[in-house]
Amino acid sequence: MQIDTEGLSYVVVARVASVTLTRPETLNLLTADILRRLHEIAAELASNVDVDVLTITSTGTSCFSTGILTPALRGSLSKPDVLSLIRLANEAFDAIEALPQIVIAGLNGMVRAGAGELALACDIRIAGNHVTWSSPEAKWGGFPGVGAPVRLPRIVGMGRALDILCTGREIDAREMERIGLADVVVGLDVLHDTLTGMARTIADNGPLATKGAKRIARERETAGFAAARLLSDRLRAELEWASDVDEGIAAVREGRKPKFSGR
Repeated sequence: MQIDTEGLSYVVVARVASVTLTRPETLNLLTADILRRLHEIAAELASNVDVDVLTITSTGTSCFSTGILTPALRGSLSKPDVLSLIRLANEAFDAIEALPQIVIAGLNGMVRAGAGELALACDIRIAGNHVTWSSPEAKWGGFPGVGAPVRLPRIVGMGRALDILCTGREIDAREMERIGLADVVVGLDVLHDTLTGMARTIADNGPLATKGAKRIARERETAGFAAARLLSDRLRAELEWASDVDEGIAAVREGRKPKFSGR
């Protein structure tokens, strides 16, 4: 089965479902339509006992995705529209993380902002050795609102998570692997083969074993995660109305250093 929508291809073959972002000319921007489609796919897979693995990757070799809200896009949207898009992304990414299937991200290029939050919602991350990762929202006067402050600390630890989120610095594949953000790093030329091979190996194993292992591993984190997600939603909604957000976006558009006031 193959279903294509604007910017996204979805295929199911032999117990493996595959999502591919297909618009490298837009740096695979995660549009509202793509986020809705991701949510629909997750909703369908949640009760599909005939699929054991979901892979998420993109075409091209330079960019997995630039994320959801670029400074230019934010400047063109109203604040309620920004919050609506963030809520849509949270619904999609939460649904992906909650899937019973094993979810593997194949990172084939730059991972930026909300794209990293999509990757964090996956269970396993395979990265090409040329990949870079950044969460630049602090440089824009904000913080990631689609799960990074919740999911990243449990993967890399509190200190490293705050380093990445609060400096906005770019890290490379070697550092990603060292801190556990990438579980496997391979050459670009074998990335997709590695992704496909891992998916096939898992799908060939017992589904009660693989899905049971995931369920147990996730269960121990559920209570703390839920509370953190609620706090993230509340603080992100408050942040959208702060003057620092307007200043950060204006500074990016005008090519100058922002002057943040903390208000």
